[in-house]
Amino acid sequence: MLNAVKYSLYVLLYMQELPKPWFNLEAYKKIRLEEAKFEVEIAEKFLQEGLIRNAAGKVFQAWKSLLAALLTDKRDVLVKKYPKKKSLGRRKIEFADWIIAIVPTSYLEELSLILGKEINLLTEKALFIHEYQYNGPDKEAILSPFRSDEIAAENIKILIDEIKSILQKVQK
Repeated sequence: MLNAVKYSLYVLLYMQELPKPWFNLEAYKKIRLEEAKFEVEIAEKFLQEGLIRNAAGKVFQAWKSLLAALLTDKRDVLVKKYPKKKSLGRRKIEFADWIIAIVPTSYLEELSLILGKEINLLTEKALFIHEYQYNGPDKEAILSPFRSDEIAAENIKILIDEIKSILQKVQK
Protein backbone atom coordinates (compact mmCIF):
# COMPACT_ATOMS: atom_id res chain seq x y z
CA MET A 1 0.00 0.00 0.00
CA LEU A 2 1.21 3.55 0.60
CA ASN A 3 4.80 4.13 1.58
CA ALA A 4 4.76 4.96 5.31
CA VAL A 5 7.15 7.90 4.93
CA LYS A 6 5.12 9.50 2.14
CA TYR A 7 1.94 8.95 4.11
CA SER A 8 3.54 10.60 7.16
CA LEU A 9 4.53 13.61 5.05
CA TYR A 10 1.01 13.73 3.67
CA VAL A 11 -0.46 13.72 7.19
CA LEU A 12 1.97 16.45 8.29
CA LEU A 13 0.93 18.55 5.32
CA TYR A 14 -2.70 18.30 6.36
CA MET A 15 -1.92 18.92 10.00
CA GLN A 16 -0.49 22.31 9.04
CA GLU A 17 -3.02 25.05 8.95
CA LEU A 18 -3.62 26.02 5.37
CA PRO A 19 -2.60 29.66 4.88
CA LYS A 20 -5.58 31.79 3.93
CA PRO A 21 -5.20 33.33 0.48
CA TRP A 22 -6.39 36.71 1.77
CA PHE A 23 -3.43 36.75 4.21
CA ASN A 24 -0.58 35.17 2.22
CA LEU A 25 -1.25 34.27 -1.41
CA GLU A 26 2.24 32.87 -2.10
CA ALA A 27 2.27 30.58 0.96
CA TYR A 28 -1.21 29.39 0.03
CA LYS A 29 -0.10 28.63 -3.53
CA LYS A 30 2.96 26.69 -2.33
CA ILE A 31 0.91 24.50 0.03
CA ARG A 32 -1.73 23.83 -2.64
CA LEU A 33 0.97 22.73 -5.11
CA GLU A 34 2.43 20.38 -2.48
CA GLU A 35 -1.05 19.08 -1.76
CA ALA A 36 -1.67 18.40 -5.46
CA LYS A 37 1.63 16.50 -5.66
CA PHE A 38 0.79 14.31 -2.65
CA GLU A 39 -2.79 13.67 -3.76
CA VAL A 40 -1.68 12.63 -7.24
CA GLU A 41 0.94 10.26 -5.78
CA ILE A 42 -1.72 8.63 -3.63
CA ALA A 43 -4.07 8.41 -6.63
CA GLU A 44 -1.34 6.64 -8.56
CA LYS A 45 -0.76 4.15 -5.72
CA PHE A 46 -4.49 3.47 -5.44
CA LEU A 47 -4.66 2.89 -9.18
CA GLN A 48 -1.75 0.44 -9.00
CA GLU A 49 -3.57 -1.42 -6.23
CA GLY A 50 -6.76 -1.61 -8.29
CA LEU A 51 -8.63 0.81 -6.00
CA ILE A 52 -10.03 2.71 -8.94
CA ARG A 53 -12.81 4.67 -7.26
CA ASN A 54 -10.42 5.69 -4.46
CA ALA A 55 -7.93 6.79 -7.12
CA ALA A 56 -10.73 8.80 -8.75
CA GLY A 57 -11.34 10.69 -5.50
CA LYS A 58 -7.67 11.44 -4.97
CA VAL A 59 -6.99 12.57 -8.53
CA PHE A 60 -10.04 14.84 -8.37
CA GLN A 61 -8.76 16.36 -5.12
CA ALA A 62 -5.33 16.79 -6.72
CA TRP A 63 -6.99 18.60 -9.62
CA LYS A 64 -8.88 20.97 -7.31
CA SER A 65 -5.70 21.70 -5.35
CA LEU A 66 -3.81 22.41 -8.56
CA LEU A 67 -6.56 24.74 -9.78
CA ALA A 68 -6.51 26.56 -6.44
CA ALA A 69 -2.77 27.15 -6.87
CA LEU A 70 -3.14 28.27 -10.48
CA LEU A 71 -6.01 30.61 -9.60
CA THR A 72 -3.76 32.57 -7.24
CA ASP A 73 -2.08 33.98 -10.35
CA LYS A 74 -5.49 35.10 -11.67
CA ARG A 75 -6.69 36.83 -8.52
CA ASP A 76 -7.02 40.20 -10.28
CA VAL A 77 -9.23 38.61 -12.96
CA LEU A 78 -11.33 36.89 -10.28
CA VAL A 79 -11.79 40.12 -8.31
CA LYS A 80 -13.18 41.77 -11.47
CA LYS A 81 -15.39 38.78 -12.30
CA TYR A 82 -16.68 38.40 -8.72
CA PRO A 83 -16.63 41.96 -7.26
CA LYS A 84 -18.74 41.15 -4.20
CA LYS A 85 -17.66 40.34 -0.65
CA LYS A 86 -18.10 37.11 1.30
CA SER A 87 -18.97 37.17 5.00
CA LEU A 88 -16.97 34.81 7.18
CA GLY A 89 -18.30 35.38 10.66
CA ARG A 90 -17.62 39.04 11.45
CA ARG A 91 -15.01 39.36 8.73
CA LYS A 92 -15.70 40.24 5.10
CA ILE A 93 -13.30 39.07 2.42
CA GLU A 94 -13.20 39.34 -1.34
CA PHE A 95 -15.45 36.71 -2.91
CA ALA A 96 -12.53 35.99 -5.26
CA ASP A 97 -10.36 35.02 -2.28
CA TRP A 98 -13.08 32.68 -1.03
CA ILE A 99 -13.24 31.12 -4.53
CA ILE A 100 -9.46 30.58 -4.49
CA ALA A 101 -9.64 29.06 -1.00
CA ILE A 102 -12.57 26.72 -1.62
CA VAL A 103 -12.58 26.13 -5.40
CA PRO A 104 -16.22 25.02 -5.31
CA THR A 105 -16.94 22.08 -7.59
CA SER A 106 -19.96 23.94 -8.95
CA TYR A 107 -17.62 26.71 -10.17
CA LEU A 108 -14.94 24.47 -11.71
CA GLU A 109 -16.12 24.81 -15.28
CA GLU A 110 -16.18 28.61 -15.31
CA LEU A 111 -12.96 28.89 -13.29
CA SER A 112 -11.18 26.59 -15.70
CA LEU A 113 -12.13 28.89 -18.59
CA ILE A 114 -10.13 31.65 -16.90
CA LEU A 115 -7.10 29.36 -16.85
CA GLY A 116 -7.23 28.49 -20.54
CA LYS A 117 -8.31 25.86 -23.03
CA GLU A 118 -6.03 23.05 -21.82
CA ILE A 119 -7.12 23.46 -18.20
CA ASN A 120 -10.76 23.68 -19.28
CA LEU A 121 -10.56 20.40 -21.21
CA LEU A 122 -8.81 18.66 -18.33
CA THR A 123 -11.42 20.02 -15.91
CA GLU A 124 -14.13 18.32 -17.96
CA LYS A 125 -12.19 15.06 -17.59
CA ALA A 126 -11.80 15.67 -13.84
CA LEU A 127 -15.56 16.25 -13.48
CA PHE A 128 -16.30 13.00 -15.35
CA ILE A 129 -13.92 11.20 -13.00
CA HIS A 130 -15.69 12.82 -10.04
CA GLU A 131 -19.04 11.48 -11.32
CA TYR A 132 -17.50 8.02 -11.68
CA GLN A 133 -16.15 8.19 -8.12
CA TYR A 134 -19.68 8.47 -6.76
CA ASN A 135 -21.58 6.30 -9.22
CA GLY A 136 -19.05 3.71 -10.37
CA PRO A 137 -19.18 2.29 -13.89
CA ASP A 138 -22.47 2.25 -15.78
CA LYS A 139 -22.85 0.09 -18.90
CA GLU A 140 -25.56 2.45 -20.23
CA ALA A 141 -23.50 5.55 -19.32
CA ILE A 142 -26.53 7.15 -17.65
CA LEU A 143 -25.22 7.55 -14.09
CA SER A 144 -21.55 7.57 -14.98
CA PRO A 145 -19.66 8.65 -18.10
CA PHE A 146 -17.52 5.50 -17.90
CA ARG A 147 -19.00 2.19 -18.98
CA SER A 148 -16.31 0.15 -17.18
CA ASP A 149 -13.69 0.44 -14.47
CA GLU A 150 -11.01 -0.05 -17.12
CA ILE A 151 -12.15 3.03 -19.06
CA ALA A 152 -12.24 5.01 -15.81
CA ALA A 153 -8.73 3.82 -14.90
CA GLU A 154 -7.38 4.94 -18.28
CA ASN A 155 -8.92 8.39 -17.80
CA ILE A 156 -7.57 8.63 -14.25
CA LYS A 157 -4.09 7.75 -15.54
CA ILE A 158 -4.35 10.47 -18.20
CA LEU A 159 -5.31 13.06 -15.57
CA ILE A 160 -2.51 11.89 -13.26
CA ASP A 161 0.02 12.33 -16.07
CA GLU A 162 -1.34 15.77 -16.96
CA ILE A 163 -1.25 16.95 -13.34
CA LYS A 164 2.37 15.80 -13.03
CA SER A 165 3.24 17.62 -16.24
CA ILE A 166 1.60 20.86 -15.10
CA LEU A 167 3.27 20.60 -11.69
CA GLN A 168 6.68 20.26 -13.37
CA LYS A 169 6.04 23.38 -15.47
CA VAL A 170 4.72 25.43 -12.54
CA GLN A 171 7.45 24.44 -10.09
CA LYS A 172 10.37 25.36 -12.39
